[in-house]
Amino acid sequence: MFADEARFGRMNRPRPCWAPPSVRPAVASQLIREFIYLYGAVSPMDGACAFLILPAADTECFQIFLDTLGKRFCRQHILLILDGAPNHTTDDLLIPANVTLEFLPPCSPELNPQENIWDEIREKIFKNYALKSMDKVCDKLEEAALYIERNPKMVKSITSFPYIVRSM
Repeated sequence: MFADEARFGRMNRPRPCWAPPSVRPAVASQLIREFIYLYGAVSPMDGACAFLILPAADTECFQIFLDTLGKRFCRQHILLILDGAPNHTTDDLLIPANVTLEFLPPCSPELNPQENIWDEIREKIFKNYALKSMDKVCDKLEEAALYIERNPKMVKSITSFPYIVRSM
């Protein structure tokens, strides 16, 4: 599985959208700097996913994510491939027995297929939304996690990078 975390919040960036000829779509925009993090892990092999909404991208929250991942896939051994963020590499982590961490080369987010999942969520679920509260952001993240988890074929199609498929 490949894992990463992404920041979502109330600060949005308007994105292009379709509109009929001669209609200019109205898109709300706001600059409120409140954020929450969606942690995710994806298996390009079978489209399995796991997500967790947490308040920060720190060691404590990553530990919670690892523990949850270890319990959810308790009958399998997970090779979890991550970037080298400080909260992923600290010696303070207690790695579950059924999880092995492996790290991508430095400065190479393009090698992590989880990044495509974040793009999919931003494009399909968060596109042109100005949410009124952090509770609404959490609701949208829950909707996004369910959308991704319920579409394993789509997950496989956007995460099966050639270098991953050749290594299976």
